[in-house]
Amino acid sequence: MSDMHRLHTNDLELGATDAVQRHISRTVVPPAQVSQRKLDFEHSRPRWLRECMAEATGVFFYVFPGIASVASFTINLASPEGVSAFGSLFQIGWAFAIGIAFAIITCAPTSGGHFNPAITICFALWQGFPWKKVPYYIVSQIFGAFIAGLLMMGMYWPEIQAYSAALTAKGVPLVSNGGPASILCTIPGATQTNLGYLFMTEFFVDSFIGIVIWAALDPANPFVSATSAPFVIGLAYANMVWGFAGISISTNLARDLGTRMVAAIFYGPTVFSIDNYSWISILVNVPATIFATAYYEFLMRDSIQRIGAGHAVHEEGDEGLVRHFTNRGLMEGGTTNMLQGNGSGSDEYETGKREHGYLDSHGAK
Repeated sequence: MSDMHRLHTNDLELGATDAVQRHISRTVVPPAQVSQRKLDFEHSRPRWLRECMAEATGVFFYVFPGIASVASFTINLASPEGVSAFGSLFQIGWAFAIGIAFAIITCAPTSGGHFNPAITICFALWQGFPWKKVPYYIVSQIFGAFIAGLLMMGMYWPEIQAYSAALTAKGVPLVSNGGPASILCTIPGATQTNLGYLFMTEFFVDSFIGIVIWAALDPANPFVSATSAPFVIGLAYANMVWGFAGISISTNLARDLGTRMVAAIFYGPTVFSIDNYSWISILVNVPATIFATAYYEFLMRDSIQRIGAGHAVHEEGDEGLVRHFTNRGLMEGGTTNMLQGNGSGSDEYETGKREHGYLDSHGAK
C-alpha cells in the first residue's frame, strides 16, 4: 500500500512533515461572488447605525468576558474546591485584556474602536473627531455594557441566586463589595470610605491607561504596530486590574454605568447611592483621560515624526513645513529650491528634517 493511499484513509502512518509535503492535491472552495443586491444593501445601511452597532458590540466584547470572569471568581469564593479552581484577579485581568483586543480587532474597522466615552471625547478634542457623533457613540457604548450585564445575569442566574441566598442567610447585604451586585459594577470595600483616596486611585489608574492608549495609537511610535496595538491596549487595562482591582477601580464610564443600571434592576437603586461612590466610578474616567491625553499631546507628541511617517501634513503644505524649518535656522535658501532639493540650502533642509524625524536614516521621505 502506497504512502499516499494510507494518507487518504486518514490513518496517518507517516510523519507529520511527510504528510504535509505529500498531500499536495486539495480542493479549495472558491469564495462566493459579491452580488449587486449585497452591494446595494450595504450601501443602503446608514453609516451612523453601523458605527453605533460597532461601538456597542465592541463594548460588549470587552465587558462580557470581564464580568463573566468576575462572576466565576466571586460566586465560588466559598467553593469547597477552592477559589483558585475558578479564577483570580490574574484571570480577570486577562479576561478584560483579551476582550478589549477582540473588541478592537472585530469592531474598530467600522467605528474606529473607541469603546470608552472618555476616549471618544479625547478624539474629538485632539484628533478632529466630529462632535456631533460624540453623543450617539457614548449612548451606544453604554448600551453595549448594559446588554453584556443582562446576558451575564441570565447565564449565571441559578448560581447567582444560590450565592445571594447564602449571603442573605448570613446577613450580608447583596449590594456590597463581594456581593452579587459587585459582579456587575464597582463597589468599594468596607474599609474604603475615604472618597478622596478613591478619587485619586481612579484618576491615576485611568491616566496610566490613557497615556498608554494614546502612545499605542500614535502612528509615529516605532514600537507599536497596527497589529499589536489591540493587545498593548488590552494589557494596559489588565496591568491596572492586577495592581488595583483590590482597592476598587472602574476604568471606563460605559463599562460601569451600563452594568450598574443592570445591577439597579436586580438589586435596587442602592447601587448608585452606596457610600456616595458611584459618581467616582462613572465620571472620573473622563477628566483623567483628558489629562492623560493632554499630557501626551503637550509633552510627548512629535508632529514632525507624524509628518515624516506620512500620517499627517502641515496645514499649509510643504511650503509651511519649509517655513517652519527656515524660521528655526535649520535651512537656508529659497522655498521652491528647498522643496525640489536643488537649492544651495538643500543639505540643511535634509538635515533639519532628519533631525526632527521627517526623514528616515536613508534620507527617504
